[in-house]
Amino acid sequence: MPRYKLTIAYDGTDFCGWQKQEPTLEQSNQTGSAKHVDPTLVASEEGRVALRTVQGVVERAVREIVREMVDVKGASRTDSGVHARGQVAAFSCTGADGGQTGWPVERGPLALMRAINGKLPDDVVVRDVSLVEEMFDPIGDCTSKAYSYSIHNARTRELFDRKFVHHVWDPLDVGAMQRAAAVLVGEHDFAGFAAAGHGRQTTVRTIYRLDVVKVREDRVRIDIEGNGFLWNMVRIVAGTLVDIGRGIKSADDMPAILESRDRSRAGPTLPATGLCLEWVRYE
Repeated sequence: MPRYKLTIAYDGTDFCGWQKQEPTLEQSNQTGSAKHVDPTLVASEEGRVALRTVQGVVERAVREIVREMVDVKGASRTDSGVHARGQVAAFSCTGADGGQTGWPVERGPLALMRAINGKLPDDVVVRDVSLVEEMFDPIGDCTSKAYSYSIHNARTRELFDRKFVHHVWDPLDVGAMQRAAAVLVGEHDFAGFAAAGHGRQTTVRTIYRLDVVKVREDRVRIDIEGNGFLWNMVRIVAGTLVDIGRGIKSADDMPAILESRDRSRAGPTLPATGLCLEWVRYE
């Protein structure tokens, strides 16, 4: 069976994250997610509703094209409101040429990409399709990921990019933020930068690169690359760096915050708006 790797970009504003979610109607009403129920998506079990997720709409599009109940598996479970330029997903299907289902290798990845994009809504697009080995695992085979967090740093709020930046009114000391960021590079226990209930057996992660850059007069971007991230880790790191940039904390406080492994010592969890999955890398 041929296996296809998809590189996907999306505006996460109107999605409940990447991963499919199928709560009961009562649960969706209790959590406030009822407004995100997508009537065009069919839940897998009776009595449940399907929320609008990127995995859900991409999987629906792929199934319509290959006419099989394939499973589309993603590399990163981005949260509600988080964007992506380089999410990676994969699926397998039959590939017999002349058959009524599947996608034969002879048809080519480019034609498959065009066909899938023709079935997708305006806020998600497949940027690339490639044929990969049958055992390719978007999660297990990943060696590193990179995220960016964009901050609009000005007295007036942003208008045209408002869905993709977090607004910070106070002037930011980018130099102090960069000095603090350097402390987090390397292998560390990031328990203090993880949301409660993260569900991971270990909170040790390796950060390969963490830069704070002033890309223009009113825009600051945090770029982070690592072998993996805990739940809300990037948004908490960004919140801590913003506190340092505003002078609420000092860059010299970062080593103690990291060593404490205490969530209450770090900064706030910044909104999902400014977060974007840039790429996922494989050998």
